[in-house]
Amino acid sequence: MSHSSPAEQSTSARTHYRICPLCEACCGLEIQTRGAGKTGRVVAIRGAANDVLSGGYLCPKAVALKDLHEDPDRVRTPLVRREGRFVPVSWDEAFAEVERRLVPLIEERGRDAVAVAVGNPSAHKMGALLYFSRLAKALGTKNVYSASTLDQMPKQLANGWMFGHWLSMPIPDIPRTQWLLVIGANPMVSNGSLWTVPDFRGKAKGLRGRGGKLIVIDPRRTETAAVADEHHFIRPGADVFLLAGMVHTLFAEALVRPGRIEPHLAGIEAVREATLPFVPERVAARCGIEAGTIRRLARELAAAPKAAVYGRLGTCTQRFGTLASWLIEVLNALSGHLDEPGGAMFAKAAAFADNTQGPPGKGRGITTGRHASRVSGAPEVWGELPMTCLAEEIETPGGGQVRALITVASNPVLSAPGGPRLAAALAGLDFMVSVDIYVNETTRHADVILPGQSPLEHSHYDVAFPQFSWRNQARFSEAVFEPAAGHLPEWQVLLKLAAIARGLGARADANVLDDEALAADLRKHAGERAPSMMEALSPLRGPERLLELALRSGPYGDGFGARPGGLTLAQVRAASGAGGGVDLGELQPRIPEMLRTPSGKVELAPPACLRDLAHALAALDEPAPELVVIGRRDVRSNNSWMHNLPTLAKGPERCTLLVHPSDAAARGLVDGSPAQLAGAGRTVQVIVQVDPGSMPGVVCLPHGWGHGEPGTAMGVAAERPGANLNALLEPSARDPLSGNSVLSGGPVSLKATVPG
Repeated sequence: MSHSSPAEQSTSARTHYRICPLCEACCGLEIQTRGAGKTGRVVAIRGAANDVLSGGYLCPKAVALKDLHEDPDRVRTPLVRREGRFVPVSWDEAFAEVERRLVPLIEERGRDAVAVAVGNPSAHKMGALLYFSRLAKALGTKNVYSASTLDQMPKQLANGWMFGHWLSMPIPDIPRTQWLLVIGANPMVSNGSLWTVPDFRGKAKGLRGRGGKLIVIDPRRTETAAVADEHHFIRPGADVFLLAGMVHTLFAEALVRPGRIEPHLAGIEAVREATLPFVPERVAARCGIEAGTIRRLARELAAAPKAAVYGRLGTCTQRFGTLASWLIEVLNALSGHLDEPGGAMFAKAAAFADNTQGPPGKGRGITTGRHASRVSGAPEVWGELPMTCLAEEIETPGGGQVRALITVASNPVLSAPGGPRLAAALAGLDFMVSVDIYVNETTRHADVILPGQSPLEHSHYDVAFPQFSWRNQARFSEAVFEPAAGHLPEWQVLLKLAAIARGLGARADANVLDDEALAADLRKHAGERAPSMMEALSPLRGPERLLELALRSGPYGDGFGARPGGLTLAQVRAASGAGGGVDLGELQPRIPEMLRTPSGKVELAPPACLRDLAHALAALDEPAPELVVIGRRDVRSNNSWMHNLPTLAKGPERCTLLVHPSDAAARGLVDGSPAQLAGAGRTVQVIVQVDPGSMPGVVCLPHGWGHGEPGTAMGVAAERPGANLNALLEPSARDPLSGNSVLSGGPVSLKATVPG
């Protein structure tokens, strides 16, 4: 074995395996670096050819990891606001400031006076995701908010009611599917959303190559629709009527054949009765889809040997989002394609999946509405209140008024409806702390900013995404670079904030707190085995220790010696270090063992869904607005913080308003015209892009733009600020079951900008 000098090591290239943290595809990457420490640099990023999930695929976002790591705008040291500006301070000074201002506020006003909000990037940081709940628990507040109520809570709620857990997520078994219906989703851009499926293009090509059929229902001819066999426009917000019409057809034409899982289904007759009024001929006009097409889609679904229905963002971000999410799985179940190879199946994650823990086949199910928001009375769902309730909770005086806020990787001023109102509310808080890597439109209002680490500076395991991955697997990333000396990882930051909230002081030792919390959890769940398990876990710390516990206790694990040869973190580490991870095989049927409902059955007819379906029926004949707006995402700009990365920001302007030629002509607009788009009492300036792929009466503006506000420090994003779609949406418009914001189908007006 040859040895190199330190100087040679610092200049020679090294290759690291890394799970991409920039979207739900979670592709495996090979990152080539030179140097170490502060001089370390990324020199190349490519797909990891042996990765068991992504097989070498990567999209343009992955290459931008270099930009993110090296971004001069990224916050690298704690900041405290003094005399109106941010001043760099030590970590001790920052936590002392939090203690000085937060503790008296809690003592005077109570725990509900503090709100906490967490955003999308936390899902891609193992430490942030595993330890955020400890902060929320320590705060003891009812005011918990997350990005889930902006785009996915309807799907989680429907699945919780039907299968017994929020993350029991049926996904298309795409390697074996012969017929796939995609509604309100664009996996060509997202590579799956609540469906981790890197290289959807390749998998869709494989589906069609074996004689399969891909059908897309969407108000826009999306990138996915462009490669499909069929595309049908649908009026925004009408998905519930299409889906109910298809369910009606299955019953009316005696096509209900659940197959193997029929003994495990409850509520078939209730669904039949509830969908009787939704005759395709009645719903067709509201959908904008002919009755014959609705019937044909139902027949094809029933006749296909291996088929699945999948819906995502467009089906969630509407008034009847929970109903649409529910009816998608009803269709899969009634047609015999739920939990069948080639149909809608359940992943079996190696760690952290509640539907692999405890006695199989039955459980407590889920509970909602344990409390409600103080002002609007919106019900709690999975421990959260709707993000769009936050501004009114800050503004409205009275007991429980929010006077302090802690945000974790969250930018709701851009990502949530009513952003300008929220920004004004944040400016009036008594105290605000942000754990974030940028001074953005939200964190500019903070009194203290505690910087997160670069994704390349910490180890990582996907906590949530294997629960809805197209293939069962386990992968682990080592840190590529060492963080700067003294830069705390997010899990320790969250524990320190939790300690302050508990009255333990700013100097509390995060490692001691972590030991105490783990020991208490083991005593509660492992009983007499707790001491031996704690000893076995002792070589590790923080999130890696929790991962070791989850892997060894999981369905493939060694059970701490009870199942010799079973999975451990050491095994996953070794397999991932070789560039691929552990392949745990294709999806397998899991009903009934994965069910966690009190009845032990799939609940096809949740009472709340049946009640709300009556509301949908009443809304069926409501007149449609003349013009509505929907959102979109680009593969290069899925979230607002990606707009500051030069690799992704370069090229053509992406924040344009897509307008059908007839709608443009009626308003005297041409390609490139400046225009005013108005909604919810506000107006934004847009650039028109005439697009025959947009449905007449529907305009489309991308999500997450509106940069350049005073006090922000994102230079690249400010060069192309774009227009804030969410400023035009009514904050009070929500799906009443899940609290999810209505981001699709909001009424707007459009006119040319008057010169001068």
